[in-house]
Amino acid sequence: MKFNLTVNGRTAVVEAEPLEPLSTVLRDRLGLRGLKEGCCEGECGACTVLLDGAPVHACLTPGFQAEGRDITTIEGLGDGPGLLSGIQRAFVEVGAVQCGYCTPGMVMAAEGLLRANPDPDDAEIRHALAGNICRCTGYDSIVRAIATEAASRNRVSA
Repeated sequence: MKFNLTVNGRTAVVEAEPLEPLSTVLRDRLGLRGLKEGCCEGECGACTVLLDGAPVHACLTPGFQAEGRDITTIEGLGDGPGLLSGIQRAFVEVGAVQCGYCTPGMVMAAEGLLRANPDPDDAEIRHALAGNICRCTGYDSIVRAIATEAASRNRVSA
C-alpha cells in the first residue's frame, strides 16, 4: 500500500504493508534511525514520536494512520542541521543520558509535554514520562532536564 507522510516538515511517499507499524516505516522505509524499537508492545516508549504534536508510541501506530498528519521524530527537533534543540541540550547538560537507548523516546515525550504544558511541575513531568522506561538514570536527572528546559523556555518567552 502507498501513502504520503509528512515527517519533520518533509513529505514522503511510502510503500508499506497495511498494518506495518509507524516505527518500522520510519526506521526501515525512511531511514530515520533515531527512534528505537524496544518492546514493540507500547510498554517502553523508546519509539515515541510526536504525531500532530502529541507523543505516541510509533510501534502501536499503523503507518498508514499517520497519513495527512504531522510527524516529528528526534531528527526533526534540532535547531538546524547538526544542532541540538533546547530539550536535547538540557538532557546532555544535566546528565540525563546514560546508555542512550531510551533517550530519543524520553526527549520526544518531554517535547510533547512542554508543547502542551510549558510550565509543568515535577509530578506532571513524571506523569508525562509514565509510558517511557529508563533502566539507567533513575529518572531524577531526566525530570531535572525537563524542568531546566521549561524554565529556560519560560525565561525566553517572558
